[in-house]
Amino acid sequence: MVARSGDSVVPLNRIRRRTADHMVMSKQTSPHVLTAIEVDYEGVEKVRQASKQAWKAAEGFSLTYLPFIARAVVDALRDYPHLNASFGDDELIVHSNVNLAIAVDIDFQGLLAPVIQAADGKRLRQIARDIVDLANRARSRKLSPDDLSGGTFTLTNAGQYGTMMQFPIINQPQVAILSTDGVTRKPVVVTDSFGNESIAIHSIGVLAMAWDHRAFDGAYAAAFLHRVKELIETRDWETEIR
Repeated sequence: MVARSGDSVVPLNRIRRRTADHMVMSKQTSPHVLTAIEVDYEGVEKVRQASKQAWKAAEGFSLTYLPFIARAVVDALRDYPHLNASFGDDELIVHSNVNLAIAVDIDFQGLLAPVIQAADGKRLRQIARDIVDLANRARSRKLSPDDLSGGTFTLTNAGQYGTMMQFPIINQPQVAILSTDGVTRKPVVVTDSFGNESIAIHSIGVLAMAWDHRAFDGAYAAAFLHRVKELIETRDWETEIR
């Protein structure tokens, strides 16, 4: 397409060019499949609301949903290790550690995905600190090459903009990437200990995962997401953040 009179021509900066090249390569390399699941964050929300003032005073930043999701993902990857993997030459390289990459938007000019190294050895509070530290250093252009290397699974967080569901592109050579989409208050059916059903208002959101169909099949991807959902909905998060 040739620019017409009155059009603006915006040259791509270095980050935008690298992002574009990486995304095109990923789509050409991997047969992408999308699997999504709805998650009830009410247990998380209660802990967030009860802890937000003390957390902000102690840590200097707000307690978002992202570290809760990251913590659940790290544990679920232990049960479904083929998602914590890279595709090699006709082989799947299953990694022993979970190095969790967090996609960070750089002023709408492109993406970087700095890595929380050995995230499977960290609890929620340290994961939250690492997310904020890496995001701040990414936006201020203070990341080192080591901060961007070795990722084994990626989270991308569009939920801050209220998205319903996004189909992300895999961060090669990884085999999956999870989008954490918007959380909103919605009516849901709840069941009490006697089996009686009623309507309640809960915090509900979608987790959407793009995955490489060369590495595994739909049942494995769905089982992993079900495990992430189970962990988010049932873990004792109040104990976790102490």
